[in-house]
Amino acid sequence: MLAASLPVSCMAQAQSNGFSASEPALSAGFGFTEKSGEQLFSSVCLGCHMSDGKGAVGAGTYPSLAGDRNLEAIGYPIDVVVNGQRGMPPFGSMMSNDQVAAVVNYLRTHFDNGYRDEVTANDIKTARR
Repeated sequence: MLAASLPVSCMAQAQSNGFSASEPALSAGFGFTEKSGEQLFSSVCLGCHMSDGKGAVGAGTYPSLAGDRNLEAIGYPIDVVVNGQRGMPPFGSMMSNDQVAAVVNYLRTHFDNGYRDEVTANDIKTARR
C-alpha cells in the first residue's frame, strides 16, 4: 500500500515546493536543462559550494565562491566551469555556451562578488578547448 501511494505523495510534495508536474524535477540525461544562472547554481553548484557560496569542509574541501577575487578575471571562472579543476569535474560538455555564461555571471554578481562586466556566450565559445 505504501509503495502505491509513494508516487502520489512525491508529486504532491513537488507541487507544494513550487514544481509543476510538467517541469522535470531534475535535469535529464547528460545535459542540464536549467537556463538561468540561479537555476544552474542551485542544480549544479550548490551541493558542494553551499547555498551561501561559502563552500564546505568534510569528506572533501569545497572552496568558497564568496568574495572570491579569482572571479574578477572572466577567463578563470569560464575555464574552471568548462574544463574543471582539481576535484571539480568539467561541466563544459553538459552545458551550452549560454548556460556557462549564465552561471559564471551569477557567480560573479552574487555572494559578495561585485564583478558587473558580463560574460557572453561568445566568450565561452572562444574559451572552449
